[in-house]
Amino acid sequence: MRRRSLLPLLALPMLLAPPVEASEFPNRAITLVVPFAPGGPSDTTGRLLAEAMSQRLGQPVTVENIGGAGSTIGAARVARAAPDGHTLLLNHLALPGGAALHASLPYDTATAFAPIGLINYGPLILTVRRDVPGQDGREVLEWMRNRGPDLNKGHAGIGSAVHLCSLMIQQRLGTPFNDIAYRGSAPALQDMIGGRVDAVCDLSTTAVPQIRAETIRAVAVTTRERLAVLPDVPTMQELGFDGFDLVLWNGLFAPAGTPRPVVERLNAVLNDVLEEPQIQERFAGFGTTTFPREERTPEVANDRLQLEIRRIGEAVRAMGPRPQG
Repeated sequence: MRRRSLLPLLALPMLLAPPVEASEFPNRAITLVVPFAPGGPSDTTGRLLAEAMSQRLGQPVTVENIGGAGSTIGAARVARAAPDGHTLLLNHLALPGGAALHASLPYDTATAFAPIGLINYGPLILTVRRDVPGQDGREVLEWMRNRGPDLNKGHAGIGSAVHLCSLMIQQRLGTPFNDIAYRGSAPALQDMIGGRVDAVCDLSTTAVPQIRAETIRAVAVTTRERLAVLPDVPTMQELGFDGFDLVLWNGLFAPAGTPRPVVERLNAVLNDVLEEPQIQERFAGFGTTTFPREERTPEVANDRLQLEIRRIGEAVRAMGPRPQG
């Protein structure tokens, strides 16, 4: 009885411990969780940031790849970590997508994270196989609408940006497609080239080379403006889809409850890193652009997260795919 009565007292110093101040942070190595396999665009972004941020923070920043379940396994790892800034998450559309696509998560996506800042973004391109009928984008989209469930649309796995793009296009067209999941967008593109898939909404980094090689056909870009590398390809908005604006963005997050001084320190370091010309050049090399500095605040990152949770949730509910696990 006496031993049990001492337990609350032993825990008291932890409860009374003062919050971490920016001047004390970081006091050990930082883990940056990238919830995807090594080698992809987000992993490359994470490793570039980790190296540059470690130089400014004076502590190692180590990337930990925790893939699976549409990024939710890695996100859960960060959500339950100590809120002291030493465990961070780099994620993109898959983070808000998980809230709509998974029936039960061990965290509430809207409240489990302290956004630090947005990093970079890249467009997606709706592509179809070369022999799809239609002289222009409007005619192709009408053909897709008429095909409906008979249209085979490939994507890079449940919760991927390619999958979420597909759901949003289906929502706007008002018809479901036969969504086919692949282990990445590259095999989906290969099946489209081979005629087994009709359409893929893919990242510009992988789609543009195939479009230029004329192995696939570009229908529209998902951003508000046309791409400089594909000046003749219209936007979805130009084709009549008012307000359609979808980009693959990366953001940096800490666990909810991370002290504000630590969030501000991390945000300042992130902003300094993203101003480096060599970082911007590397991002541009794989088809992405850094957000303007005024859009790299914790508040803007949180607004983006909440907006995407609502938008993706609406698209999922409209099309009715069964929540995953």
